[in-house]
Amino acid sequence: MEDTEIVELYWARNERAIEESDTKYGPLCRSIALRVLESAEDGEECVSDTWLRAWNAMPPRRPARLGAFLGKITRNLALDRWRRDHAEKRYSGETAMALEELGEIVSGKSLEDEVQSRELDRALDGFLRGLAKRDRELFLRRYWGTETLESLAKQTGLSLGAVHRRLGKLRESLRDHLQKEGIDL
Repeated sequence: MEDTEIVELYWARNERAIEESDTKYGPLCRSIALRVLESAEDGEECVSDTWLRAWNAMPPRRPARLGAFLGKITRNLALDRWRRDHAEKRYSGETAMALEELGEIVSGKSLEDEVQSRELDRALDGFLRGLAKRDRELFLRRYWGTETLESLAKQTGLSLGAVHRRLGKLRESLRDHLQKEGIDL
């Protein structure tokens, strides 16, 4: 089923919208939640919450790219749950490492506060648009999708060290770009 048809089902308040969303985007959303939460059970709860959040958002919203819309909801829900679950603990894992790596760039403020600002969103968009396709995919898969360095190396055919170095250079470029855009680091 096409995305526009699924969105129309949401607008018509037809519960089939959730079934169609799960059929088409369930695997993507589960993958996002699992990479962040590292628990299939928690991930499944997060995906269920995604469908509820989408149901409540449409109408009035009419997303242009349904997959991105649902993926963003899932990622935000998973990160919120991850933060809640790890608020009192010293944590490790890919999500912690990815947030820590980006946290080195945006110091003094919490990453979640910075990401929500429109100015930072605009600067990040500009940064990503300026990257070569391969670098943009690597950056997004690591910092949006929280993929492991090992997985990125395997998928790209690069060595683990090359992926690590490339991501380091991309973070440096991001820092430079944000400073040029006047974003307070």
